[in-house]
Amino acid sequence: MKSTKLNSPSELVRRHAVNTYISPARRRRDRTVSVNVGAVHKALRLGNRVPLVCTALEAQKFLKEHHLRLLSKTGPPSGQSTTVTYTYEFLESQSESDTQNAWERLRGALKDVYAELGGGEAYLRGEREAFRDLSDRK
Repeated sequence: MKSTKLNSPSELVRRHAVNTYISPARRRRDRTVSVNVGAVHKALRLGNRVPLVCTALEAQKFLKEHHLRLLSKTGPPSGQSTTVTYTYEFLESQSESDTQNAWERLRGALKDVYAELGGGEAYLRGEREAFRDLSDRK
């Protein structure tokens, strides 16, 4: 197994892109997301490392890890500029969608039980009081 440097510049670029662009867009259930090289370069304060940012954002490792497909790359012909913008499409893996569906099925499973007991807060309050009563008896 190949080890990755967690603080390598490329890893920092990929982590920033995921935290700032990819994850929020995925939570919003967007179908696509765009990442501008200049914005990433500026946010990370990388001095003259534009080619590194470009390479990190189009790497197969990045695309596979985050289930992305590169739809387009806009910018100059060199492809190495702060004006380059990558547009990605989200690819849902089968396991991710199964996990999400399982969570949605589970969510609210005890809703009726808690309703019979007066709601979640009332249930917890009752349990705490019963616990205190037991500890007071000792």
